[in-house]
Amino acid sequence: MKTASSKYEKHFNTVVLAFLAFATYSCMYAFRKPFTVATFEDMLFLGIHYKIWLITAQVIGYTSSKFVGIKIIAEVRHHQRWYYILGLIGVAWLALLGFALSPSPFNIIFLFINGFPLGLIWGLVFTYVEGRQTTEVLMAALCTSFIFASGLVKSVGKWWLVYTDISEFWMPFMTGLTFIPLLVLSVWLLDRRPGPDKIDMAMRTARPPVDAAQRKFIIKSYLPGLILLIVTYMLLTAFRDFRDNFMAEIWMDLGKASDPSIFTKTEVPIAIVVLVIMSLIVVIRSNKKAFMFIQALVIVGLFTIGLCTLLFMDGKINAFNWMVLTGMGLYMSYIPFNGILFDRLVAAFRHVGTAGFLVYLADAFGYLGSTGVLLYKNFGQAQLSWLEFFSYGAIILSGLGLLLMISSMLYFKQKIRKLNEETPLAQTT
Repeated sequence: MKTASSKYEKHFNTVVLAFLAFATYSCMYAFRKPFTVATFEDMLFLGIHYKIWLITAQVIGYTSSKFVGIKIIAEVRHHQRWYYILGLIGVAWLALLGFALSPSPFNIIFLFINGFPLGLIWGLVFTYVEGRQTTEVLMAALCTSFIFASGLVKSVGKWWLVYTDISEFWMPFMTGLTFIPLLVLSVWLLDRRPGPDKIDMAMRTARPPVDAAQRKFIIKSYLPGLILLIVTYMLLTAFRDFRDNFMAEIWMDLGKASDPSIFTKTEVPIAIVVLVIMSLIVVIRSNKKAFMFIQALVIVGLFTIGLCTLLFMDGKINAFNWMVLTGMGLYMSYIPFNGILFDRLVAAFRHVGTAGFLVYLADAFGYLGSTGVLLYKNFGQAQLSWLEFFSYGAIILSGLGLLLMISSMLYFKQKIRKLNEETPLAQTT
């Protein structure tokens, strides 16, 4: 009876923790993405469209924080997390106020200020869910938050523009204000959830802070494989960010610009499917098998992106289904890099310490790639429409990504075989 009660309590805690992590990160999006639904039509600065300046400024701030986060997320103490989250999002919200009050082009700097603190939120929330038997379920909920929330906050932002008299400059601040009560409540409750128990630590290793020497040892141990994974993630992040930031322009090219709900209609089915797929990984108890399976899942996602794009170009599927399928393949490949892939890597090779710094190592270079693609589109391929650039990018991502991920699987398969030969007992983990 005691065991059944304990099991019920653990399942309950998992559901509550998943919901709170989902809610917290969803609220963060209300301070990051709403401005992308505005078009800032006919606004130029130095001959470049104003929205390009705004997105570039925010992405540079966001990217910079990822490099800082490699150290901060690895070393943050558990009792510090909740006020870091609220404080950083508070700074980002005040930056949106500065964006609304300052004249253009001087308000561009406020998007950089907005992006920098928000880049640290993912790692802080991740520390609440890593290192548990149910991490895949928790990460699935957490990761689907940025699929669902991206559509939701854009719909809320579009509502402010369509149904009120506020300008495109005030809309991001007002969208953030809408989500503040839910943010404070979800963070307060999240910080009060119990941490990993002894069974979690036995199955997935303990996750204390990691110092510089430990970080260097882990990176050195798997450098070739990490390079393959990080380059793949750079491609995925660039494609995902382009899709996310310029979805309004892509839908405009597709003739669907007037429907505020289109963003939510495409992202909700993606979020549901990806949530189910990622949650099912929890049934794979062997960390090594799960780690290899997750890489195979990334390959399936990359293949889906390329195939459905070719079908769309050939007129075999319509625009709506294409956007849903590319999104599904994208997030099937992208989401594992945000936690479960590195969580299982750390567990498979029995390293004690947080996987968060690996997530931020990948993120730092991922967003660096995103910035590069954004600049290339504006200065190297300005003649291409948003739709054309997105379509060609999907084909390139699929081809290169498949090559990199197959190479990664072969590398880590060899590392696992060597580990099993050296430590026969390791075959069971």
